[in-house]
Amino acid sequence: MSLYSALYSGVSGLSAQSSAMATVADNITNINTIGYKGVTAEFRTMVTDGRLGNSYSAGGVSAAPQATISKQGLLQASASGTDLGVDGAGFFVTRTGSGADADLAFTRAGSFKPDLEGYLRNTSGFYLQGWRLDAQGDPISTTNLEAVRVSELTGSAAATGRIQLRANLASGETEYTGAYTAGNMASGTVTPHFTHTVDVYDAQGSVHTVKLSYVKTAPNTWKGEIYAVPASDVTAAGGLLASGDVVFNADGSLNRTASSSALFDTLNVNWTNGAGSEPIALALGTNGQLDGLTQFSGQSNRISSSEDGGLLGTIASVEISADGKVSAIFSDGTARAVFQLPLATFQNPDGLTRLSGNAFITSSASGNYAINTPGQLGAGNIKAGTLEASNVDLAQEFTNMIRFQRAYSASSKIITTVDDMLQELGNLKR
Repeated sequence: MSLYSALYSGVSGLSAQSSAMATVADNITNINTIGYKGVTAEFRTMVTDGRLGNSYSAGGVSAAPQATISKQGLLQASASGTDLGVDGAGFFVTRTGSGADADLAFTRAGSFKPDLEGYLRNTSGFYLQGWRLDAQGDPISTTNLEAVRVSELTGSAAATGRIQLRANLASGETEYTGAYTAGNMASGTVTPHFTHTVDVYDAQGSVHTVKLSYVKTAPNTWKGEIYAVPASDVTAAGGLLASGDVVFNADGSLNRTASSSALFDTLNVNWTNGAGSEPIALALGTNGQLDGLTQFSGQSNRISSSEDGGLLGTIASVEISADGKVSAIFSDGTARAVFQLPLATFQNPDGLTRLSGNAFITSSASGNYAINTPGQLGAGNIKAGTLEASNVDLAQEFTNMIRFQRAYSASSKIITTVDDMLQELGNLKR
């Protein structure tokens, strides 16, 4: 009977508008929730018979909530350097616990703070995940995610991994004309025209002295040696780590093509005290440039130099770059990159399954995730010191509230009207 179908249609309207009002309630109550993604209420028809005849049977309506996870909220400034926002596509990779066996979850809620154990966790307690970096700042593995924890570096040591030197070797130096063999400067047989002394740290924090010495042997040509003092600190014979020629162009710039590569390549040092070491990159100049060793008139002197490594003190702060590198800043001013934060992207982020705590997990509708470095392969950039606000439009929600309330009231009128009509039908028997 058509009257009964109208009655059931009114009931479906009440149910659909109730669900729609629930989305409005959720959106409004989470208006200040960091990284919250709103839900919009859409509706779809239900039909009992698609054919149109002499009589019509009402079907009704059902609510079809749609997530707006892919819609970005406004990035707002924050006073904390570990508060993170994503500018573009992607989600922070987190786990429900600090161990590798904890469940993965994805979130845009970047309000991360160090907990009592030094792990970065957000307001909902999810542990931020990243790839651990080696001393050169490269990921040790891009398959193993770890909970980001920088406090473990306090009181540890970092081996020297880079030596930078910019120095002038005087073109007017008297050429050495005696017999020269590699290791003469290290042994003291030949006095160098210029020496630069470097403090090099092993992996246990012990300091060693390494010297870079040069003596002029011909026009635009110098002999160079890199050696440890005392020689007993290293396993290399006579303490000699590298030796060869340093050649300059007519304009005083470095000619690395004609120079010995051993003096510019990475140093591999073996300490006799049993401590570990890192390959030491030598930044002594670019071919044809004036950014390292040069040869001009005047005196041989050091212009600038630097080297990393040493005992790591107390962590003063944590810095996170736009490409997701987490660096620990120590009280002595030194910095070390310790983690690389990845971002997870999905083919259909709106199909993700929601979790309590403003996080998501994969579903059949979302597709599997791809984890990449921020700024690459469709992933957005990370903005430190910002937080993503809720993407809910409060004015729109209040408008929707009025719409759904009126529709709910209208559906109830259908029920009361049908009830009156059924009552009239029952009165025919009288």
